[in-house]
Amino acid sequence: MAERPIAENLFTTDGESHLIGGRSHADGRIVFPMPGGGEAAFYEPVPLSNRGKLWSFTVQRFRPKSPPYAGPDAFQPYAVGYVELPGEVIVEGRLVDVEFDRLRCGLEVELAIVPFTSDPDGTVVTTYAFRPAGGKA
Repeated sequence: MAERPIAENLFTTDGESHLIGGRSHADGRIVFPMPGGGEAAFYEPVPLSNRGKLWSFTVQRFRPKSPPYAGPDAFQPYAVGYVELPGEVIVEGRLVDVEFDRLRCGLEVELAIVPFTSDPDGTVVTTYAFRPAGGKA
């Protein structure tokens, strides 16, 4: 089955997966995602650590208002968190493969590339998320 990322230059999938950040030429500051357009000239792409610690989180337990929510009518609660990638940046992402009552700040997590939706031709559109490192929570 064919796959494609939800956005170009967001993460790598060849070998070990990494988010792609941008390092400022001016001061070395790292940002995510890598800036696009004319601003991209001021940054160099850098693979970010694929492991970090859960910095903060919440569980979305009700279907958000539409628009902007465009997900399925059969809503399933999901967790979202901020993950601190050591010495780099704090990234927001979904939290997968963990029971909500096991979430805690400081939990070690790792990057996961997960299905998001499918194109009409059946191509699976993937995005990034974080799961407990080593499958432990």
